[in-house]
Amino acid sequence: MSSNGMPTDAEIMLKIAGYDSSALELLYDRYAPMLYALIKKIIPNKELADKVLSEVFVITLKQIDQFDFKSSDVYTWLVTLTRNKAIDSMRRQQGKEKRVYTEEFEKDEIIPKLSPEIKAMEFAEVARMRNNVQAAISSLTDAQKSLLDLSYYEGLDENMIAERLKIPVSSVKSKLRLVNASLMKQIFNDRI
Repeated sequence: MSSNGMPTDAEIMLKIAGYDSSALELLYDRYAPMLYALIKKIIPNKELADKVLSEVFVITLKQIDQFDFKSSDVYTWLVTLTRNKAIDSMRRQQGKEKRVYTEEFEKDEIIPKLSPEIKAMEFAEVARMRNNVQAAISSLTDAQKSLLDLSYYEGLDENMIAERLKIPVSSVKSKLRLVNASLMKQIFNDRI
């Protein structure tokens, strides 16, 4: 339990692993607004966005054994899962993803594989950092924001971005490193 008497994110995930449906509801209540905002940045279609949000929580329940309980990084896992699912759904709607959606595909392409080096953050800490994140993104140039959109929200890799922008891959890599460094410095200015 956290200091305010509410279960931690990791405790909620353990309860979900024990098939506690009220725990899934609690996770939904805690994360759905934030995850839906992320989905809407990737998928403008409301019906598809609603469907993806529901699917994220179905996947969470169905694939709970894929969550790394050692790291207990629920926030990063859910955000990455949501991003992956939203990008895949958008690509399928646009006819860009031809592979059949199977359980194996889901495990390989949708379920996050997080680095054990990532420090887990609780939802309350993430909520407190929201202003830092918004300020950091606002401080980027329009070109940097565009690069961030291509990389994060459209899910393009460096080669795809280089092709779309008609610039060398090495330029894309260096520009992405600068964007990431700038964001990390501003978001975590008190933690670095």
